[in-house]
Amino acid sequence: MGHIPLPAALALALTALLTSLPCSAATGRVVDELSGKPVPHALVTSTAGVQHADENGNFEFEPSGAGIAARAPGYLRTSTRTSGETPLRLKLTPFRPKAVYLSVYGVTSPMLRDEALALTQTTAINALVIDMKGDRGLTPYRSPAREAAGAFAQIKDKTPMERDLPALLASLHRRHLYLIARIVVFKDDPLADAHPGWTVRDANGAPWRDREHLQWMDPFSRDVWAHNLDVAEEAAQMGFDEIQFDYVRFPDASGLRFSQANTRANRTAAIVGFLQAARARLAPYNVFVAADIFGYVCWNLDDTAIGQQIELLGASLDYISPMLYPSGFTWGLPGCTNPVSDPGQIVRRSLAEAAERTGLPGVRFRPWLQAFRDYAFDHREFDAAEIRAQTAAAEAAGSDGWMLWNPRNRYDPTDLPR
Repeated sequence: MGHIPLPAALALALTALLTSLPCSAATGRVVDELSGKPVPHALVTSTAGVQHADENGNFEFEPSGAGIAARAPGYLRTSTRTSGETPLRLKLTPFRPKAVYLSVYGVTSPMLRDEALALTQTTAINALVIDMKGDRGLTPYRSPAREAAGAFAQIKDKTPMERDLPALLASLHRRHLYLIARIVVFKDDPLADAHPGWTVRDANGAPWRDREHLQWMDPFSRDVWAHNLDVAEEAAQMGFDEIQFDYVRFPDASGLRFSQANTRANRTAAIVGFLQAARARLAPYNVFVAADIFGYVCWNLDDTAIGQQIELLGASLDYISPMLYPSGFTWGLPGCTNPVSDPGQIVRRSLAEAAERTGLPGVRFRPWLQAFRDYAFDHREFDAAEIRAQTAAAEAAGSDGWMLWNPRNRYDPTDLPR
């Protein structure tokens, strides 16, 4: 017997009823792997997009057989494949990165890289910050984004490159290291040479150069944004756990020309806009997103004339990373005129100030700490006492670990906490 056609009106009514029924969404919960307690407001990424779990760690998703991932400050990110089981449990492992920095030269030098890896055996180090685009626009790999932009500086610079950077990162992950990709954004001499129309200009309209004779890109330029997001996406695809943007600011110099008026409102809108665009571009990869800020940004009530207004940054970032080098606090702090004599005070008070002004918990901050000789006060070496005073202050503030900066990429294991 054949199908009996439904009257048109009945068919339309039935279609409307079926489409009005709730979809078959499944449920899940994000929990702390060690305690089993829910992780409130964790970020959950699925084929449907990104959502926040509720205060009890609960979320809904469309079962698709594809992957689903989660992350939250203070934890490692995780991912799994969806199945018929419901509720799905996503377990996050508590983790606080304690990192040292490796430049393009450091990560491509077997000697410097091995010295950094040896620290993981005898000290608290469990993470690396690796330049994916450094201060001079160099990358440790052959970057398709840099080549497409005409800014692949290694061609003329002959800087060493890692032949298979994804394989190297995979080997570092097998050592249980947390990997952070540092990307210098608006200070980019090779990109300026390739695209002069995107650069910062001086009062006479000529390309402006900083004290290192390097050019900067106009932070208002959407072309500059797009290029840096291409580099960031390359890093995410290679497997980095976190993308950290540095020099995500305007130059700290006066009398410069940009494509828009150099006002506080315009500057802060440009920096927040770039970070929002970065978060959106990187969303499918479930990577943490961070940005470095000047230490005094924790204290200054304005944008420090560089577009970094601390109260505006938290919504776009997982982590805010103030550079709390005591040598950088050249004007001191109230009641502290010689910051290098009490490095722990600089870290402790700056993190407390940042938390109070933003309303964010300590785990949303991971500071850069000084592991290099003082240049502003008495030129002391920063050895075990100074370094450990800083790391202890960061940990007491509940920060998401800490990062040590040494431009030479040399770290004495006897100076570092165990």
